[in-house]
Amino acid sequence: MEPARISRVDHAGLTFDVIDSGPLDGVPVVLLHGFPQRATSWAAVSEHLHAAGLRTYALDQRGYSPGARPLSRFAYGIDELVADAKALVDEIGTPVHVVGHDWGSAVAWAVAAAHPADVLSLTAVSVAHPAAFMRSMVSSSQLLKSYYMLVFQLPVLPERMLSRRGGLGERILRASGMDSRMIETFRDEIVADGALRGGLGYYRSIVRSAGSFGRTVPVPTTYVWSDGDTALVRRGADLTPQFVTGPYELEVIAGATHWIPDQHPAELADIVVRRVGSV
Repeated sequence: MEPARISRVDHAGLTFDVIDSGPLDGVPVVLLHGFPQRATSWAAVSEHLHAAGLRTYALDQRGYSPGARPLSRFAYGIDELVADAKALVDEIGTPVHVVGHDWGSAVAWAVAAAHPADVLSLTAVSVAHPAAFMRSMVSSSQLLKSYYMLVFQLPVLPERMLSRRGGLGERILRASGMDSRMIETFRDEIVADGALRGGLGYYRSIVRSAGSFGRTVPVPTTYVWSDGDTALVRRGADLTPQFVTGPYELEVIAGATHWIPDQHPAELADIVVRRVGSV
């Protein structure tokens, strides 16, 4: 029998949507999106991965899937997010390669650290190892770049700021490198669909997640950083090797913004394919 497609995963009383695509017998790659995007942000990268014979599972994570939007701001800790991703891996039924971008990268680092037997390799995009990121805040300009994380702790105001068409939130997204098409996707998939509060929950739970950020990663790992990222400085990349005990590579995409999967899908896919092929 051919393996069936996975379109949803039930876990902890929640239902998560999955975009399962590519060759049915392909090597499994789990894709974890960031904020403020959803699983569809991997579409262009996935096409290249499929051409290389890989099967992709793009998870609409907690707060984004309509059936997985807890109301509590404390329901979005890193341990809960890791457990969600692990539920998908268990549903797949075999060890997988994991790729994450932005918050999805933070989750991917934690999945690889907590469940190395289930992770064949890790490709982390934009966000450095969480412990390296935290240390970079006190040894570089990263704290200034991360001012928005403090703003997101406020109740109600961030939702209003980001929901207003043409407002400050939208201008910040444009300044980060989002183009008009990406902005419209954000408005449709995040604001109009009711996923904004859940996405902000990741930031609002960050303090209770701090104890889980320091775990080292033993699996083969590639970290992808771009020097045009307005939110993340180089210091996190420089500190990340301290937290990886497996084979490790740093890939720098010159001139790219934070939105690497959307704007450099072929280059990112080539990096993922090389990491997958190294195992």
